[in-house]
Amino acid sequence: MFEVWAPTADRVEVEIHIDAGKTERHAMTRGRDGWWTAQVAGAGHDTDYAFSVDGGEAFPDPRTRRQPSGVFGPSRLYDHDRFPWNDRGWRGRALPGSVIYEVHVGTFTPEGTFDAAAGRIGHLVDLGVDFVELMPVPPVPGRHNWGYDGVDLYAVHEEYGGPDGLKRFVDACHRAGLGVLLDVVYNHLGPSGNFLAPFGPYFHESASSFWGQAVNLDGRHSDEVRRYFIGNAVQWLRDYHIDGLRLDAVHALHDNRAVHFLEELATEVDALSTALGRPLTLIAEADMNDPRLVTPRDAGGYGLAAAWNDDVHHALHAAVSGERHGYYGDFGSMGALAKVLTHAYFHDGTYSSFRGRGHGRPVDRLRVPGHRFVCCVQNHDQIGNRAAGDRLPADALKLGAGLLLTSPFTPMLFMGEEWGASTPFLFFTDHVEPHLAQDEGERREREFVGFGYDDWGATAPDPQDEATFHRSKLDWTEPAEPGHREVLAWYCDLIALRKAQPALADPRLDRVSAEFSEEGRWIVVHRGPLRVAANLGEAPVTVPVTGRVLLASDAVTATSEGTTLPPRSLAVLDPS
Repeated sequence: MFEVWAPTADRVEVEIHIDAGKTERHAMTRGRDGWWTAQVAGAGHDTDYAFSVDGGEAFPDPRTRRQPSGVFGPSRLYDHDRFPWNDRGWRGRALPGSVIYEVHVGTFTPEGTFDAAAGRIGHLVDLGVDFVELMPVPPVPGRHNWGYDGVDLYAVHEEYGGPDGLKRFVDACHRAGLGVLLDVVYNHLGPSGNFLAPFGPYFHESASSFWGQAVNLDGRHSDEVRRYFIGNAVQWLRDYHIDGLRLDAVHALHDNRAVHFLEELATEVDALSTALGRPLTLIAEADMNDPRLVTPRDAGGYGLAAAWNDDVHHALHAAVSGERHGYYGDFGSMGALAKVLTHAYFHDGTYSSFRGRGHGRPVDRLRVPGHRFVCCVQNHDQIGNRAAGDRLPADALKLGAGLLLTSPFTPMLFMGEEWGASTPFLFFTDHVEPHLAQDEGERREREFVGFGYDDWGATAPDPQDEATFHRSKLDWTEPAEPGHREVLAWYCDLIALRKAQPALADPRLDRVSAEFSEEGRWIVVHRGPLRVAANLGEAPVTVPVTGRVLLASDAVTATSEGTTLPPRSLAVLDPS
């Protein structure tokens, strides 16, 4: 059965692709609510097809499961039930207490495929993480892309291994005890190969963002548009056995309906979780500092499991790097660091100099647990949105990771961070349309006006240059090399300590406190019976806490008067 939603069409045909490039069209029958259907004898798994609206050009199915010839080629029928799953014993993994590891499939390994990524699962198990989070995997223009230019949202990029490749990866992760999260983009579609508009009002008539026209979540015919995206979420969770979704830039979702799209999605996913008998997690990326995203629906919130928290990243990054440009301008002080580690948001109604206005809302520390905030020292944005795609140096990483992995939040690492990878993560594209290929670098530079990157044009490599993509691939010889090996051991020890000491994973924000010195550049975070002491300065300091050293990044001296920390070092102590 072929079916497609085209509510304003007078005629819809399905075009079947036959051997030797021949095609034949079959009329479809209009049904209820703008849905058209057709039965075609002999069509089944692996049949190539496309849809024509009102006699026009045939385009891929908006819900295509496979695009083996790329975003401009025909769709291919794909039967989910044919895949031989081996994860029947998998009962899922809950977010609280977990550590997430973010991966871009194309640059995680030299091969850039799901199967090659599965070959590195042993490294992730040894590291001690609990979830792998994949950056978007739907088809994109060309061979390589970050994934946020995706179209054909129900399909999987063939360069990575297509739908079966993704299933093999998820299957392997589950058998190794790792959950899988998937980054999805519902606020816009890519500029190339986006053929939704001929089928119906998928896009808002006036609202848009920097990345393109906003999707129609609240206008005429928006019921089916919402079902398009909710159905997409259900597909990943049900048919690909994915354990949760990271929802890209939800602040760019334009929705004025009484029941917000996010609330409707969370309700559907909760119902699916009950039906499947395993936890399913929704994580929002948002620029709003609004705890309503993670507030339960019965308390007036949207009911999402967690949200990315950029304030924690900004405070950590500014404190360990010394950078103060762009949105780092309000961060970097010990007071800002102490506030985010105890209150989640720095801007919780305070004035943001970067935005030129008040920003955010306070978190109720008694009722909102810290695990609802996914926090990091590095992620794809915070590295890739730098002109040179450069990462933090090892000493800064170790400090930041020590504070992050002992925090009450859900920590997330970016691939290669755990060994202090020297390879950059650059912005890269592979647009096939000349006008997009020629202007991509300029568009990227315009996106970051005001961020403090005045040398962007001279520093950032051409995103269309294939070398930019290849430079971003991890070097898997590094983890065994001196310098990198010690960083990896530090990350492994931190994660192991977090799992061994319940106080370090305790998400209760009201039980976290901190003392600090701006002049001395030190901070001590109280985590139940434990103390996390960090010296972010360039001279030794003695902090007012002593006890048994559980873990330290450098040699420390603990006496009855206090603990002396070398420059740029961190220690976890048990004062009891």
